[in-house]
Amino acid sequence: MLQQYCASLTEYKRLQTREVKIGNLLIGNGNPIRIQTMTTTDTMDTAATVAQTIRCIEAGAELVRITAPSKNEAENLLNIKNALRAKGYDTPLIADIHFTPNAAEIAARIVEKVRVNPGNYIDKKKFDFIDYTDVEYAAEVMRIRERFTPLVRICKEYGTAMRIGTNHGSLSDRIMSRYGDSPIGMVESAMEFLRIARDENYHQIILSMKSSNPLVMVQAYRLLVQKMDEEFNECYPLHLGVTEAGDGEDGRIKSAIGIGTLLEDGIGDTIRVSLTEDPEFEIPVCRDIVKRYENRGQKTNTLKQIQNTPTLSLPYDPFSYKRADTTAIQNIGSHHVPVVIADYSKVNELNIKSLEPIGYTYNEASDKWSISDGAADYIYTGDKLFDFPLPGTLQVICNYTAWQKAEDKTKYYPLIQMGEFQYEFKSPHFIAIDANSDWGAYADMLKSRTGAILIVSSNSPCAMQSIRGFLSFMRTQDITCPVILKTESGDNTVDEQLIHFATETGGLLLDGFGDGVWLVNTNKDLENNKVSGRTYIEIKNREQLLNNTAFSILQAARTRISKTEYISCPSCGRTLFDLQETTAKIRAATNHLKGVKIAIMGCIVNGPGEMADADFGYVGSGPGKITLYKGKEVVKRNVPSDTAVDALIQLLKENEAWIEAAELL
Repeated sequence: MLQQYCASLTEYKRLQTREVKIGNLLIGNGNPIRIQTMTTTDTMDTAATVAQTIRCIEAGAELVRITAPSKNEAENLLNIKNALRAKGYDTPLIADIHFTPNAAEIAARIVEKVRVNPGNYIDKKKFDFIDYTDVEYAAEVMRIRERFTPLVRICKEYGTAMRIGTNHGSLSDRIMSRYGDSPIGMVESAMEFLRIARDENYHQIILSMKSSNPLVMVQAYRLLVQKMDEEFNECYPLHLGVTEAGDGEDGRIKSAIGIGTLLEDGIGDTIRVSLTEDPEFEIPVCRDIVKRYENRGQKTNTLKQIQNTPTLSLPYDPFSYKRADTTAIQNIGSHHVPVVIADYSKVNELNIKSLEPIGYTYNEASDKWSISDGAADYIYTGDKLFDFPLPGTLQVICNYTAWQKAEDKTKYYPLIQMGEFQYEFKSPHFIAIDANSDWGAYADMLKSRTGAILIVSSNSPCAMQSIRGFLSFMRTQDITCPVILKTESGDNTVDEQLIHFATETGGLLLDGFGDGVWLVNTNKDLENNKVSGRTYIEIKNREQLLNNTAFSILQAARTRISKTEYISCPSCGRTLFDLQETTAKIRAATNHLKGVKIAIMGCIVNGPGEMADADFGYVGSGPGKITLYKGKEVVKRNVPSDTAVDALIQLLKENEAWIEAAELL
């Protein structure tokens, strides 16, 4: 039996899963984590699909998925496969099926793998609540068995693998009626199909639990692992992905939080990063995520080196979110939103202009500061002090010796290192904690202190596990000091740093830990870089990069909302408009609407269901036509695409979700 939901809570250890063969590619059972993507071309355009598939393969994709929404597309997969094989490419192909069982049965005879979504493959979704009796529910499951079994038998006969891919936003009315819009509903949706396949002695199966919300996604995968272990005493390989992650910095961060959190615990055998960009741009991000775990198992486990460390058990439920109870000190901890600390210890000169990258702009004419929604709450200056009055909300953390020289002790707070614990403070103070040190010694010291805010970090290869272990132990000792999660990265590119920060910090936030975030870049050569890919955010300097990243991580983890959130699908052959161009237009018009969630979906498969918890939706409903949603309710149908963005803005205004950008200045 597993430790709650993974092979080990204290070290990196891959979850043991069945081995599945897809063409000549092996997945699961300790094989390398495989990388895949999905084409965005029209499947009936053989030449375009073949060309894009080749670009994806040459970028590093080990599997390529192609949509097959009807029998015609399913049949054309043969032409695509033959053309690729003739050019010398033997990469396995996956047929993506949603509403059409007949298409799946055709595709299963052609390609190496089919993907079915149990929420819409046979079941229906009309957002109806039906109060099923047990007998009625069992009859519905039997109906699914009768319709799904033929596909299972075809896959078994042809040696075709299958992904049973649950999506949070497309749970059927039947599942929603019994389990609600929940991770356990996602799990049960897949388990029903998995039981049918097992009854047919068919095991070439991979499963996925995708959501646009990383928290829901992580909880669903954890529950799935636990349920498979309990019911079958074994686990099938898992495909990881955050669906509709979006583009640019936000898409990468959201994907890394969801995928990386699970990979940290050894869960996951293949991944896809779903970006609203050309599919070949997804591959480098996948590679950056996966390479973090190459040879990870050969590295020394940090927790085994810590003296007097008890066996780790989680003092919280890993399947549901609850923020850790901590004491409120100043604006940190308890009910306060997590704070952001900007690291200025490497900034040579502290002046008014140097605060602009972290959200503070001074107007000399009016003698007033403008403070953005993404303004850092604290700034760490090391041994330096400011020589001018600071904005009212900004507070400073500095080293103890510098703090002693500060005249305004209401603005400056000391950071205490290990050798300075003998100093007592009546006022709030910060304590640097190394999660790889003796937990018991820290606990004994903290029990006698008041006003302490912990800055917790780890330089271990298993940093997330060591910090999670330390904070779990502190809970068992009834220590409720607020906690700042400090993460340092020396990676060489912006993408690598985004993934590092999002994985280690975001994973802890999803488990309820953290009253603040402090990100540190230790690579002095990383400057004036850009997020890779066609869509990116310009980075002026490292302070701006780190500040933006911190707020993006908090937003993706749903712990602090500071900007508009976009749930944008990655496009595929079903898409009915230019997603990248349209997403850019909508973002440009609405990116000042703090807290509003807008979904941009290419077709009805990805909306309205896949929009999950979006406030408003923009969904392709036909060539040149858009349907607008408020929540899951259709508001306007068949809006011409050339006027649809304006119609969306009008919808926002009608629902009091709009504010003019000028009013924010």
